[in-house]
Amino acid sequence: MTAASTPVVTVIVVAGTLLAALLVIPAAALARVATSPLSGIGAPIGLPDPADTPLATVITDRTGEPIARLYDQFRVPTDPDDIADTMKAAVVAIEDRRFFSHGGVDWRGVARAVASNLATSGAAFDGQGASTITMQYVKNHRLYALADDPAERDAAVADTLDRKLLDVTVALALEDRLTKDEILARYLDTVYFGNGAYGVAAAARTYFATTPAELTLPQAALLAAVVKAPSDFDPVDEPAAALARRDLVLSAMVEVGSITPHQADAARTTGLGVVEPLAQVERGCVAADPGTGFFCRYVVDHLERRGLDAEELRTGGYTIRTTLDPRAQQAAVRAAEQQVPPGTTDGIANAVAVVAPGRDAHRVLALAANLDLGPDAARGQTAYALPTTAVPYGAGSIYKIFTAAAALEAGLGIRSEVPAPERYTSEVFTDGGEPYTVTGDGGAADDITLQRALALSPNTTFVALLDELGSVDPVVDMAYRLGMRESLGLAADGGRTVGEAVRAQEQASFTLGPVPAIPLELANVAATLVSGGVWCPPTPIVEATDRTGAPVPLPRTPCEQAVPEALADTLAVGLSDDTTLGTAADAADAAGWDRPMIGKTGTTQNNRSAGFVGATPQLAAAVLTWSNADPPRPVCAGDPPHLCTSGTLFGGTVPAETWFATMSPLHDDLPVAPLPEPDPALLHGRIADAG
Repeated sequence: MTAASTPVVTVIVVAGTLLAALLVIPAAALARVATSPLSGIGAPIGLPDPADTPLATVITDRTGEPIARLYDQFRVPTDPDDIADTMKAAVVAIEDRRFFSHGGVDWRGVARAVASNLATSGAAFDGQGASTITMQYVKNHRLYALADDPAERDAAVADTLDRKLLDVTVALALEDRLTKDEILARYLDTVYFGNGAYGVAAAARTYFATTPAELTLPQAALLAAVVKAPSDFDPVDEPAAALARRDLVLSAMVEVGSITPHQADAARTTGLGVVEPLAQVERGCVAADPGTGFFCRYVVDHLERRGLDAEELRTGGYTIRTTLDPRAQQAAVRAAEQQVPPGTTDGIANAVAVVAPGRDAHRVLALAANLDLGPDAARGQTAYALPTTAVPYGAGSIYKIFTAAAALEAGLGIRSEVPAPERYTSEVFTDGGEPYTVTGDGGAADDITLQRALALSPNTTFVALLDELGSVDPVVDMAYRLGMRESLGLAADGGRTVGEAVRAQEQASFTLGPVPAIPLELANVAATLVSGGVWCPPTPIVEATDRTGAPVPLPRTPCEQAVPEALADTLAVGLSDDTTLGTAADAADAAGWDRPMIGKTGTTQNNRSAGFVGATPQLAAAVLTWSNADPPRPVCAGDPPHLCTSGTLFGGTVPAETWFATMSPLHDDLPVAPLPEPDPALLHGRIADAG
């Protein structure tokens, strides 16, 4: 290429008549023009930047295996060396056979197009062979990478002199900066091949389930054939037209000498060879790998909160390696579905969240439910992200953990005696203007230790503890510190948050857990307790990288010492009897569970929801089971569970059974780890026994 002698068409409009003159202009000057605003096209456009080309974002599990792709245009960038020579030869033969000899503009084609335009005296510029591969790349980049609305897309492909001159100018500048192979690779990365495939890598996968490097001659010829008009030459909808044009490409390849007549004849004997069905990559979290839709949704929400908006995720070409553990995810899905089978238990949701404890991060390993993420309820799908969405009826007595923690912080000991009557009337709190009175199972004739109360879960004991505390404030504060931060921040009536409403109204029932609760946050509470009281925000991200492989910094909320380690360790021991002597003992025994762990069941009024939260030093998890029918109804824990008029669902039934079904296989290869020792100062406390 000789830069100084490269010509360009300059069109002058005089008195409504188009006069064309071929003028010789140095390429260096054209390059300056190419980076300047050009009128009549919309926004200023310089040289095409591959960084602007929309690429699919890939979300993977912790091992790097993809679970979902987010995109507007499914496109995978390809190195020039990874594209088969036959693919390059095919597209050059049919689209621009003088590609390797011209300087970005085919002047013979331009002259022919200008002459045609002058002959018709029309405003349109039909191109008539004038568009080279370089010019097509310029146009396609403007169309697929830069145009944001219909008007800009129309302008990008308008048959006007303004648009053609822009293509010419930028094409000449590109040829001065890039090699032919680089331009050809960029073109093949950008062009649309139909059926949702943008770029040759997506097309090779979609039509042939292969890679650009492995494309055969007939496959490459078909892809080159499609480019001209993807709808007209669609191999699926227009197979005859596609076949005829593929054979035309083969003939063109013979004419330019890239293949022999014998090779062309052999290729013509093959059919289209398109896979059935097409190997299209579905997009979005609804199309994520089976069972991972909720995790995908959580990842997207997590990233959007940290500054990567939805459009960036669909176009930015990020790789998001998540904390999802395939083994944990499979175990959680299997357990949720076994305990509440989809299709036979309409109106009941069963959600599981698994978190890895730690003092530097709480990594989310699994988010699962008995339903899939999706819009079709008839197919067992739900639009709600069940493991990370608040269950409106609450988690029941699981919230007694927060009352116990507040009592320990106030000076009570885990082995202090507390009252457990069958009936208790508060001396502090009211309900509807009357003293707040509770009854409930788990009562005892004599006082019991706080540790025993956590296992037996008498409602009366924990309302009595609230009386000792004098206010619900320290319990709400403790719930927030240990991890129920988003749940307490949900909107309540009167423009207040749930936490604010509970405090303002001094709702003693808070200790019984009737407020909305998020399964993942409950799992994180357990993780906090077995992490020495260190709260970390649950995170689903290992790392995020951009299209170049560079790390993407994401804002991170630091971990914090939510409660003193001594308190957390002592409370963990206090929660260790539920699976041996308490309300989850039957479920633990049926599962053959014999490891030290913390646990707490919960059941809400009318048995509309129930839960179980627990942890070993290695893993934490929570399960909530609830009626998601409209209107809600009580749930009976049968085989299978079902909606009923008088519920029998309790935290020790379906939720605990789901928990053990999830966690048992995950601990098979883990050593038995002991719970921490309680702090001696917190065994009997520094204040007198409650009551």
